[in-house]
Amino acid sequence: MIALFRKEISSFLSSLIGYLVIAVFLLITGLFLWVFPNEFNILDFGYANLDGLFILAPFVFLFLVPAITMRSFADEQRSGTIELLLTKPLSDLSLVSAKFLASLALVGFALLPTLIYYFTVYQLGQPVGNLDAGGIWGSYIGLFMLAAAFVAIGLFCSSLTDNQLLAFILAVFLSGFLYMGFDMIYSLSLFGNADLFIKNLGIAAHYSSISRGVVDTRDLLYFFSVIILFVVLTRLKLASRKW
Repeated sequence: MIALFRKEISSFLSSLIGYLVIAVFLLITGLFLWVFPNEFNILDFGYANLDGLFILAPFVFLFLVPAITMRSFADEQRSGTIELLLTKPLSDLSLVSAKFLASLALVGFALLPTLIYYFTVYQLGQPVGNLDAGGIWGSYIGLFMLAAAFVAIGLFCSSLTDNQLLAFILAVFLSGFLYMGFDMIYSLSLFGNADLFIKNLGIAAHYSSISRGVVDTRDLLYFFSVIILFVVLTRLKLASRKW
């Protein structure tokens, strides 16, 4: 598993995909937070916080994470190397886990440079350091868990097809629905007392909860459940090739 993890990381960093993902994420967030005049611009807003980053990042991840995961299994199936992988002394779960961790590590690499934003805002505060550090670190945890959920969803979509573009579209649609879809259904007020339950089925409700700086075990349990669900579904899809 460790060998495959290293191979996946090396594959990302030896091609343009890894660097493009990191560059695009930093470019989009950097422009909206510091350059473009908009509601997310930190300098225009006048308050020492990074709320704009944690509002923007999920929508950027909706497209960037599927771009990372779309080739994970789709490319293996198209080239026929998936059969070779399945014959190695490696369990299906180890195979899926290695690809999951490698994709998540790449997202982590993209997030690390944003710590510069934190230290910049820290220095810009009046007085210096006058910011809600707990809320920011909670938001980082929430964003990382959100990314992990999107990675698990993207891997599952990639296992369904040998077409990378189709895997990308499926991952964007499914991730977008799980992130925003239940909130939209909740806003329609169609189910009475069940509306709040429906809202809590969505990722956005739990991401917003963690972003307030309070890391509730219920929110963490939700994210772990989503991740495990899609990892297991991916494993089952791979196992079905042997049936």
